[in-house]
Amino acid sequence: MMKGGIAGLMKQAQQMQENMKAMQDQLASVEVEGQAGAGMVKVQMTCKYDVRRVSIDDSVMDDKEMLEDLVAAALNDAVRKVEATTQEKMSGFTSGLNLPPGMKLPF
Repeated sequence: MMKGGIAGLMKQAQQMQENMKAMQDQLASVEVEGQAGAGMVKVQMTCKYDVRRVSIDDSVMDDKEMLEDLVAAALNDAVRKVEATTQEKMSGFTSGLNLPPGMKLPF
C-alpha cells in the first residue's frame, strides 16, 4: 500500500510538472501593454518579461527627463500587468496545491 501511494504521488508530481511547463509555454506568447503619460509611451512585453516593442509619441522627444520618467513608468506598468496576468492564469492551476498566500512559483 505504501509503495503504491508513493508511486501515485510521483505520478501526480510529474503531471503537475508537465502542466506547469505547458502553462509557461503559453504565458511566453501572451503580451501585455504598459502605458505612461496617457499613452505617450507604450511598452509591449511578454509574460516572460521580454520587451517586444516600445512606442514613443513625438511630442515627448524634446524633454529628455520627462521621456526617461515615462519610459520607466511604462515599463513598471507592463511588469505589473505581467504579474497580474500570470497570477490570473495560474490561479486555477495552483488552487488545489494549498500554497501559502503570496507564494510565487518559479517561472
